This record gives sequence, structure tokens and C-alpha cells, in this order.
Amino acid sequence: MSSDTIMAVKNLDVFYGDFQAVHGVAMDFPKGKIISIIGSNGAGKSTLLNAIMGVNKTARGAVEFEGQDITGLKTSAIVAKGVVMSPEGSGVFEDMSVGENLLMGAHLPHAWKQKDRLLDRAFALFPVLKEKEGQLATFLSGGQRQMLSIARALMSDPKLLICDEVSLGLAPAIIKDIYDRIFEVNDAGVTVVLVEQEVKRSLECSDYSYVLVKGRVVIEGETARLSESEVKDAYFGTNKYA
Repeated sequence: MSSDTIMAVKNLDVFYGDFQAVHGVAMDFPKGKIISIIGSNGAGKSTLLNAIMGVNKTARGAVEFEGQDITGLKTSAIVAKGVVMSPEGSGVFEDMSVGENLLMGAHLPHAWKQKDRLLDRAFALFPVLKEKEGQLATFLSGGQRQMLSIARALMSDPKLLICDEVSLGLAPAIIKDIYDRIFEVNDAGVTVVLVEQEVKRSLECSDYSYVLVKGRVVIEGETARLSESEVKDAYFGTNKYA
């Protein structure tokens, strides 16, 4: 693995029973960059992410992080190495307060030792969470829940942050605010992987992009060199990508 690559996904196959959801996927995530993984519903995006995070078992291939094979490790061990995910639909603990949710993200020893600093960073990124620190998460709006999910992920002090469908169902103004905070996180040195269905936003916000169709990578490259029309053709399964 190149020293410029923080994570490498190598020829990954993932099955659900007899159904193959991911077919030989290979990806390199450049260190310190924003990488987008673009695909429609059913493209295999979430399956791939869950395999990276140790939730789904892989049938073949490997995942390497900073040169170490992390394939098959428990999710907690993967998080301890510096990889964390903000899941689709936020996944906040509704019966806990905002503050308790955040502290759950700092449960690993190295993060717990610096929880006060990490809390300060979370509240600086998302001031509304400070205002609602003592409130149950069930009463948050959709946008606030997504902010809490990202902030909770950052409480583990990761080197690589994966965001799965952070804009799903949110108003444009809220999406812009969340993306602005993600840019701040990236500017501070955290590599970010954005998994999105929205082609235009993905291409505007990332340095390198992958397009998944039916569990296969059909396009990849530096985002500035990719054609939006070609990406949309792939996304909608038209022409040679069908």
C-alpha cells in the first residue's frame, strides 16, 4: 500500500446467503482527502461499508488500514485503530441525552482520556448540540440527529471518518451546514469517505470518486477529471454500465 493511501480495499466479495452483493471491489483512499462513493439504492454501498467496519463478513479479499490487514476484526478493534462510521439514518440512541450519546462515542480508553477536548471540538463544530446537551436525542430534528451522529463518531478521535448518506431527507440549508462542518474536519487532517446518492454534490465535494453499480466499481478517478454526464450514465445503469 502506498504511503499516500490510508486505506485499501482489495478485491472484496460480500454475500448475503447465495446472493453476491459486492463483486471484487478494489479501492484506495488517499490520506487526508475526501473520497466519494456514489451509487443508487441497491448498488452495494452500505454492504461495502459494513464489510469495511467488520459488520459484514467478507468471502474474499482484504481491507488494509495504514498498511495493516484489518479484515475480519471486530468493529470495536477497527474503531480503535482509527476508522469510524456515521451510519445512514444517524442511528442515535434516542433514550439517551445528546451529551450521553457523545460520550458513548468516546468509550475507548484513548478517547476517554481526552473526552473533554473532544467534547469541546464537537460543540465547536455543532453549537446546537451544546444548546441541547441535556435533552433526549429522540426530540432532535432530522438534521440535528445527523449532526449528533457525526459528532459522536468524531468522539473516537478517528483518522478516517466514513459518512453514509448524511444528506438523506434533509433540507438544502441543513445539508450545506453539515457539509461545511465535514470540510472543517477534513481540513484538520481527517480523511473523509462520503457515501451518497446525489451525483452533483458528491462530485463537487470530493477529491476522488468511485461509482458503484450492482456491487461493482464501474468508474473511478480524480473527481476533477470525471465527467458528470458519464457518472450519471453509470448511476442510472444506462449504456455500457447497465
